[in-house]
Order: sequence, then structure tokens, then C-alpha cells
Amino acid sequence: MSNNVSTSNVVHAETPDPRRWFALFVIAIAQLMVILDSSIINIALPHAAVTLHISPKNVQWAVTAYTLTFGGFLLLGGRIGDYLGRKKVFLWGLLGFAAASLLGGFASNQQMLFGARALQGCFGALLAPAALSLISVIFTDSKERAKAFGVFGALSGVGAAIGLIAGGLLTQYVSWRWCMFVNTPMAMLAFVLALGSVKESKIEGRAHYDVPGAITATLGMISVVYGVSRAGNLNNWGSTQAWPFIVVGFALLGLFFLIEARTSQPLVPVRLIRDRVRGGAFLAQILVAMAIFGMFLWMTFYFQDIHGYSAVTSGLLFLPFSIGVIISAGATSALLPKVGPRPLATIGMLAAGGGLWFLSYLTPTSTYAGNVLPALIVTSLGLGFAFVSIAPTALFNVAPEDSGAASAVLNTAQQIGGSFGTSIQNTIVVSTATAFVVKVASTVPASKVGGLVLAAKDTHGYNMAYRFAAVVMVVAAGLFFALVNIDRDHLGQHDESPVAMH
Repeated sequence: MSNNVSTSNVVHAETPDPRRWFALFVIAIAQLMVILDSSIINIALPHAAVTLHISPKNVQWAVTAYTLTFGGFLLLGGRIGDYLGRKKVFLWGLLGFAAASLLGGFASNQQMLFGARALQGCFGALLAPAALSLISVIFTDSKERAKAFGVFGALSGVGAAIGLIAGGLLTQYVSWRWCMFVNTPMAMLAFVLALGSVKESKIEGRAHYDVPGAITATLGMISVVYGVSRAGNLNNWGSTQAWPFIVVGFALLGLFFLIEARTSQPLVPVRLIRDRVRGGAFLAQILVAMAIFGMFLWMTFYFQDIHGYSAVTSGLLFLPFSIGVIISAGATSALLPKVGPRPLATIGMLAAGGGLWFLSYLTPTSTYAGNVLPALIVTSLGLGFAFVSIAPTALFNVAPEDSGAASAVLNTAQQIGGSFGTSIQNTIVVSTATAFVVKVASTVPASKVGGLVLAAKDTHGYNMAYRFAAVVMVVAAGLFFALVNIDRDHLGQHDESPVAMH
């Protein structure tokens, strides 16, 4: 990008925007809506499946249709916000998200629901990077920015759990359709408040949108996730209905990076991911999401199918998790300028990995207070440290013209990790549960294979998914510690160079 590219209407440190904290409140409403929407549908799915006659093998697409389009078009959404104006794109995203949510709420069949979820993902891809970029340009003071990212990080951590609680309440007392409808008033409230409180910012210059890059990235991710999902449904990684999609998906993702290396204005500037610190933060974000997204899904099934809890009770059982993330996120935002991201994120991810490993010892007769709650608390406290530390690290030393792209990559990393992680863990759950039944059948007469054995089969599958997640979380901690070699002083820098200095 040429040197004459500049950022216009950006609030500078010497003249802080007096409405910046209210603007953060408005942005937080939108961010919470986007994050919780990735999980709010989980508890409603059993009810939606009955109403819309969704087969078990297709149920997961109500989740992945959202995360895949969200992750696939976030990169393009970030660039659109850079050139057309972050506030303008933020407002467009809110309106589109509200409309897509209404469409999903009125769905009359599974195709309409899946299509609405995909549309939500597309408009979320406009909304989310614009929100993060607006925070980056509104808050120029390092301490204030750390507090703002603390709010943002807390929402990223608790949004999924809040979605489960809200989903349970709406499903049980109103209708599963309100898990879609609820987004519309939230989006419209944020739209009205943003009109007068959020300032516009964009970069000047000739706009260029890397559409081939966006298409290859999205189709590549969809193909890989579909292949992994088919492998789980068929319990056969070698099936011709599974591995060709995985191979084609990775080929498309390889083509995406080739396109990015050759185009003049790529969705992902190579300089962003080539930098050691930012690359480490992006990779950690992928792995953390890969580990944690599935946890909510399997715990929901454990609560409802194994213990028979209602939708409301299942959602409320996640409340301590939300509180834990809020507490640790607040502590991290205060500690980050004093300690730096490296030790905080590393300790947080190790703690979260330990909590997930503890979950892998559940049985059908395990108690919530003695077995589930301690693991949820440890995991949530660790995640608060991780989320709040990763966000400012990923935007470390980013030039103004790259802020939208960097924000989009960070959000994309979370959605990619969540999509891949959920699909991989689903395959683990199905395959290990099947192997458990085969083992039991060889030693126990068929007449004695009752409900307790079937519950143990499902729980065993969830446990293996938790162990996979725990290992992934520990790997994320190791990579972050090895790659993010900056201390507390670096986060206060305002260097305009896109390449971090080490």
C-alpha cells in the first residue's frame, strides 16, 4: 500500500472523543449479540429439529452455517469497513443482522433456517471487524485501550455462555424461534444509539476488494468442515464421502494464500501474519476457539440428555462460567499494562486446559457441584486471562490502514477455530462412543445393555472430546509463550509501521 494512504476522522490521543465510553457501550451491545448468537441456538436445536423435521445428521449445520460464513467473509468485511467507513459498515451490519434474524425466526423448514443462519454470518462478518476497528481508533491511550479491550474480551468469553442461558429461558418459556427474534431489538437499539455516538473513520485511497480470496477461503473452510462432519457421521475417515472434501478444502485454502501473496491489496496482508507476535496471537486464537467452542455443546447434551435437566436449568448451570470469565477479564485488563500479555495468556490457557482435562473424567452419575462446577470455574478463569491478552497482542503495532484487516483476521481465527474444533470433536464423540459400545457388547449380554450403558457411551464420547480440547489448549499456551516475545512496555507503542520491532 502506498505511503499516501491515511486515516481520516480518527480521534487522536491529544483530543480524546468525549463520547468514547458511550460508544464502547454501543459497540459492546453489537458484539454481545454477534458472540452469543453462535451459541444461543444450541439449546433450542432439539425443539427446532422437531418443528422443522431436521434429521440428526443435519442439526449441526444450524451452528456451522453461521460460523463458516462468519469466518469466511470476515476478512472481506474488514476491508470493506476500511474503505467505505467503519461506522457505515457497522450500521449496515446491524440492519442486515436484524433482518436475517427475523427470517430465521419465521423459518418453515430446515433450508430456510440454515439459510438465515448463513445470512447472519455474512452480516456478522461486516459488523464484527468494524466494531473492533472502531475501538482501536477511538481509544488511543494505552491504559484506556486496555480497559476497552477488557470489555471486548469479556464479551468474547461470556457471550457463548450467556447465549446458552438466554436460549434456555426463551426456549422453555416462549419458543425456540425467539432465539432468533431476540437479535432484532438488540440490533435496532445499537443502530439508533450508534447514529449519534460513534464517529466515522476510514482510510483514503482507491478501494480494492479481494473477492477471489474471500470466495476461496470460504469454500475451503466449508469443504473441510463438511468432510470432517461426514467422517463423523459415517465413522470412517477413509470414506469417499469424507476425505475428498477435506483434500479439496485444504487445496482451496492453499490457493487462498497463493492469491494473497500475489494480489496488490490482499484480504490478509502477508506482513500481518509474518510478524512473530501477531502470528502467535492469531494462532493462539484459532487453537483456543478450537478447544472451547465444542465444550458448550457437549455440556449442554450432558446436562439435558444424561441428567435430564430442562433447557432453563441447563442454561443457568453455565452462569458460574460467565461470572468467572467476567472476573478474570476485569483482572486481566488491569494487569495487562503492568505485566504484559505473555505471562497472563500463557497461565490462562494452561489453567483452561487443566479445567477441560478435569471435565474428561465425568460419568453419568457425576454431580454438578463436585465434578462439573470446579472444572467450569477453572476453565472460565483461564479463558478470561487468555481472551483479554490475545486481542491487543493481535493488534500490536498495526498501521492504521491495516487495522480493519488485523481485526478481521482475529475474528476469523476465532470462527475458523470454532468451526473446525466443533467438527473434529463431533467426529471424536461419535467414533469413540461407537468404539465404547463395541467393547461393551463383547463383554456384556445384549439383554443387560440398558440406559446406564447408553449414557456411559455418550459420556465417554464427550470425555474424549474434552481431552482433545485440553491438549489443544496446552499447545496454544506453549506457542503463545514461544512466539509472543513482547513485554508490558510494547503495548503502549504507537508505531505506524506495520511490522513489529523486536
